[in-house]
Amino acid sequence: MSLSTLKRNSVKEKMQQGEYDVVIVGGGITGAGIALDASARGMKVALVEMQDFAQGTSSRSTKLVHGGLRYLKQFQVGVVAETGKERAIVYENGPHVTTPEWMLLPMHKGGTFGKFSTSIGLAMYDRLAGVKKSERKKMLSKKETTAKEPLVKQDGLKGGGYYVEYRTDDARLTIEVMKKAADQGADIINYAKVTNFLYDGKSKVNGVSVIDRLGNEQFEIRAKKVINASGPWVDEVRSADYSKNNKQLRLTKGVHVVIDQSKFPLRQAVYFDTKDDGRMIFAIPREGKAYVGTTDTFYNNEKSTPLVNQEDRDYLIDAINYMFPTVNVTDSDIESTWAGVRPLILEEGKDPSEISRKDEVWEGKSGLLTIAGGKLTGYRHMALEIVNLVEKRLKQEYKLKFKEVDTKHIPISGGDVGGSANFENFVNQKVKEAKSLNIDEKLARYLANRYGSNVDKLFEIAQAAKHQNTGLPTDVYIELVYGVQNELVIKPTDFFIRRTGALYFDIDYVLKYKDTVSEVLADLIGYDEHTKDAYKAELEKAIQEARHGQHQPAEA
Repeated sequence: MSLSTLKRNSVKEKMQQGEYDVVIVGGGITGAGIALDASARGMKVALVEMQDFAQGTSSRSTKLVHGGLRYLKQFQVGVVAETGKERAIVYENGPHVTTPEWMLLPMHKGGTFGKFSTSIGLAMYDRLAGVKKSERKKMLSKKETTAKEPLVKQDGLKGGGYYVEYRTDDARLTIEVMKKAADQGADIINYAKVTNFLYDGKSKVNGVSVIDRLGNEQFEIRAKKVINASGPWVDEVRSADYSKNNKQLRLTKGVHVVIDQSKFPLRQAVYFDTKDDGRMIFAIPREGKAYVGTTDTFYNNEKSTPLVNQEDRDYLIDAINYMFPTVNVTDSDIESTWAGVRPLILEEGKDPSEISRKDEVWEGKSGLLTIAGGKLTGYRHMALEIVNLVEKRLKQEYKLKFKEVDTKHIPISGGDVGGSANFENFVNQKVKEAKSLNIDEKLARYLANRYGSNVDKLFEIAQAAKHQNTGLPTDVYIELVYGVQNELVIKPTDFFIRRTGALYFDIDYVLKYKDTVSEVLADLIGYDEHTKDAYKAELEKAIQEARHGQHQPAEA
């Protein structure tokens, strides 16, 4: 089943017939991973997301599949070992959405990491995470550190550690996992909100009541098991069930700012100490921009649109000017921002950056299963954990048996490229094929790099695009049509924020094409003027929030 916007209504109708083995509430990376694991085992799976896929936390991270070096500081050795190994699996199964990125860890006099502790820490990290030989840490002299990144503060510089992290596009990773789950038979829709649980005569959860937020239509989905994987909304979803437990979420906010490289010419990804509170943050070059984050503050405001306030902006600008003293960036240099909310499991008396990122599974009296906490990197392992439990319950209660699969070796959608080592060859081969189709080489390389083994579908659209007169450049039109046909793109915000990331990394592109994209989308999907205007207004609001944030009440 493809995630086609044009088939959304028929998927919705199908969801109302018969009974699923499991229905998943939440379409972030955790829900997507669960849908893939469960459907790969042969379970009958439905997934509903109240917003767009990845619209919550899963499009608002630091965009790194990282092994969590800072957890070594807290002696969370198990977390480092697990996330390090998972990182390599994520890369192997989707090299088109994940890329190794060498990270510089400058060491300054009086900083968090000294030469000895850095060397030992990174060596431990390499061992725990099972890092391959070519990507093991290197220790750099002061001169070598400056050569890697001349902007780094020279005062008190002693040298640096050099190790590999993995850069990703979090929202694209989520959508590719989701598409793979659909390929395996999962029925999936966005903009459908669970309002209540359904129960059998023994007060056991056996389905959900859902409202389609696009048509305002109520419907029910029956299922043997229900999983709540709604991230920051976990407690809200659980509150509709009668079974309670004493665990609660504590939300923390993480903020990122984007600056053009003409203002902040960062050459190298850097992981560095902030000036006063000793937190570590990232500065990462990407597509002609440098982005910096993240903050870590407790958060109690609106979850669906966490916003960047002036304090957040000042904190990150100060951090940049402290570690890169010659760049002198100011608030007006910030082109775009995003804020994300992390759903952590409450631990009384702990500072936000000290609360464990470990995930937990809770099972209510009603049989409702909830998964919370965890990190982007560990999504596959989290899914494995909860789907194992679902399988155990379905076996006990219904005598059902499923096939054995190992998701370690299931490429996500677009990931069938012959493994990470072959990805470059794959791209070159596709660029060659594109020549015979008269597709521009630069465009072909971009599409093959971005969409991996799905690129043939985009080449087909490129062939047809030549006969279109939409006012959109070919590349924008191709991605837009592909998004509607395969990625459940409904609103301009879906396209500009979560399918392309343009709102964060190329805001000028959004400003240039926003109106035409809105018109073409309305034509492709067939919605009326009133709906189109509402979606345009939503995009305008998102642009304002990304550029200027908003003054919000003080955060607790």
